[in-house]
Amino acid sequence: MTESVTLVVDGVEHVLPVVTGTEGERGIDISSLRATTGLITLDDGYGNTGSCESAITFIDGEKGILRYRGVPIEDLAARSSFIETAELLIFGSLPDKEQRDEFRDLLTENSSLHRDMRKHFDGFPVNAHPMSILSSMINALQSYEPHQEFDDEAGFRRAAASLLAKTRTIAAASYKSHLGQPVTYPRYDLPYAENFLHMMFSVPYRDYEATPEVAHALNMFLVLHGDHEQNCSTSTVRMVASSKANLFASVSAGVNALWGRLHGGANMAVIEMLERIQEGDLTAAEYVAKVKDKSSDVKLMGFGHRVYRNFDPRAKILKEAADSLLDSMHVTDPLLDIAREVEQIALADDYFTSRRLYPNVDFYSGIILRAIGIPKDMFTVLFGIGRTPGWIAHWKEVHDNPGQRIYRPRQIYTGEPLSEWIPQGERPAVPPTRFRRWRGLRLRG
Repeated sequence: MTESVTLVVDGVEHVLPVVTGTEGERGIDISSLRATTGLITLDDGYGNTGSCESAITFIDGEKGILRYRGVPIEDLAARSSFIETAELLIFGSLPDKEQRDEFRDLLTENSSLHRDMRKHFDGFPVNAHPMSILSSMINALQSYEPHQEFDDEAGFRRAAASLLAKTRTIAAASYKSHLGQPVTYPRYDLPYAENFLHMMFSVPYRDYEATPEVAHALNMFLVLHGDHEQNCSTSTVRMVASSKANLFASVSAGVNALWGRLHGGANMAVIEMLERIQEGDLTAAEYVAKVKDKSSDVKLMGFGHRVYRNFDPRAKILKEAADSLLDSMHVTDPLLDIAREVEQIALADDYFTSRRLYPNVDFYSGIILRAIGIPKDMFTVLFGIGRTPGWIAHWKEVHDNPGQRIYRPRQIYTGEPLSEWIPQGERPAVPPTRFRRWRGLRLRG
């Protein structure tokens, strides 16, 4: 018997089906609600709304579970690579040797940018944010990419490989342009993470060679950021894709959504917190005490998560990678020392553990990226590289859905009621434009 719920509106009963996922999660299907009742649901921020059915990623926030296509993130971190993980996300299964070799060749063939695209980097001011460059250049790929339109699986594989390879190249080139250094070409003999580091840090007179510890840490970072269900940027990609926009336009939109400080900027906020502690001449204990003071607006960045009500499973893995990396590098960096102190103090304090405020993936990813030498304004770019396989996978899921309709959320209107038009000379004076502060941003109100 199909499970359902009954909604009573104005004395009339309406039966709505209950949908159950493969892991037992349940949702009420309200697809026919407006047609049968004239009502819509109101869920500001979509915190309780399932926008789609998806076979890509499963999260259980209460139990701290994250799986890509059914495979636990712990297994992927221990046994897989970023590119193999990307193939799992994009194509639906772990590749065999032939598939792996074929996709590796596609990545190699499509790593370089068209010569004319390099001219675009010169058009950006030297202080342009790398995320602005990344989004613009991915969007520009549509004009240079012969694989943007396809109607078969082979065409999609080539387009996916091209986007995945070129995103890395664009990211490194944006950093080089910012420094005023020549763009470094990709090497065809290096794995994905090592090749990115080569393009980031090599100079004409010296090639950069990543140590195994650095390459492993960056690979873990990318694997753990591959996908995370219906977050802001992924939902943006799906919404744009629903209009039949191509892969490159959709992923470019995802980059812009990721750029928001409340999304992809969280790991950068961790480093900024550590800088405030250092510049304020505070001890880690003094800063944590301010966080606990209810009269203070000081926040502990990189702790807690909107989805996970337990320890972030990605954080557990990345903590081990961070510890191993710092121990192997023997780096002397006061900020990293402060980070370890903050971590130890918070984990030993019942104030945080009782509230389930454990370090999340952003806390450790910020530490790892700084230790590697990635500049702070490139942190979100690295997040974007890692998330690209997930964006591609979700675009394909929308593209392959024969019943897909263009996304069109509804709203509850709260503006002025019916009003008459007033001639200009009779209109009341408008008060000066005001600004309101919102989490450190100035928004015109």
